[in-house]
Amino acid sequence: MTNSQSLDWFLGEPLRIIIIFLAAFVIRFLVTRASNRVIRQAFGTNERRDQRSSTISTVLNTITTVMIWGTAFLMALTVLGVNIGPLLASAGIAGVALGFGAQTLVKDYISGIFLIIEDQYGIGDEVEIGTVRGIVEAVALRTTRVRDEAGVLWYIRNGEILNVAHFSQNTSWEKK
Repeated sequence: MTNSQSLDWFLGEPLRIIIIFLAAFVIRFLVTRASNRVIRQAFGTNERRDQRSSTISTVLNTITTVMIWGTAFLMALTVLGVNIGPLLASAGIAGVALGFGAQTLVKDYISGIFLIIEDQYGIGDEVEIGTVRGIVEAVALRTTRVRDEAGVLWYIRNGEILNVAHFSQNTSWEKK
């Protein structure tokens, strides 16, 4: 292979693939930075809001990262001449199967996202969730950790939380 042929080969498919991945890297960086800034401004600043914005940023950044790098990978495969149609069809079927198998997990994560966005309770709040009454130690996407008066640490799946008694936001009722 001559230098001219080597240069022609490199300027073809490999260069296009490098450009795809560089573009994906830059786009991911810009999207992550912009979303973090927007979320920080939306939630303001104090310890509780920082925890909420950090959790939401992590979820959003993970979703965008998977989408951007997945698209870049598929684009690189098409540059290499791979037919991605069957791959996408297989991924769709696998997604449906995974969706049926992981319904409770998905339910927990979606409930966790709404718990955090709606700020129903946070770390340090005294709550009663079902039969458990105690202080919230952590609110994650899948579970909430509550320590009761006896010192027992309870892990409660967010998808199973139907109602919450929030004693830290207790206000007195006046009868008129």
